[in-house]
Amino acid sequence: MNVEKILTVKGDNVISIEPTAKLVDAARLLSTHRIGAVVIVGAGGRLSGILSERDIVRAIAGHGAAALEMPVSQEMTRNVMTCVETDSVADIMEKMTTGKFRHLPVLRDGKMIGLVSIGDVVKHRVGEIERESEEMRDYIRTA
Repeated sequence: MNVEKILTVKGDNVISIEPTAKLVDAARLLSTHRIGAVVIVGAGGRLSGILSERDIVRAIAGHGAAALEMPVSQEMTRNVMTCVETDSVADIMEKMTTGKFRHLPVLRDGKMIGLVSIGDVVKHRVGEIERESEEMRDYIRTA
């Protein structure tokens, strides 16, 4: 299985924010959409970074409540790991585990077409296991 299959089920809607937005705006966006990270999109729709709940917590821990007025660009992760539609689920699980992050933008020809979270990966993998289990039960019943 690959990333394309996950996006087929999940869809390609990606919540994003501009690098000049304040951390408080990003926090509201995360809360409103019940998501763990937001993609930072700069000029021309270019992927500039990603900001997670952890990034916001670290900013508050380091700067206090004043951090919420800081621009997203100051706390976002700039060197964002990405994947492509043809990457296998195993490959992206490895990237997420090794990099210790939970969100991976999906690119096609350098443009973002989706975002895959560890939750999406787990949901997909559980579905695969359930299908395999059912197939095994069917096989045993008919054998």
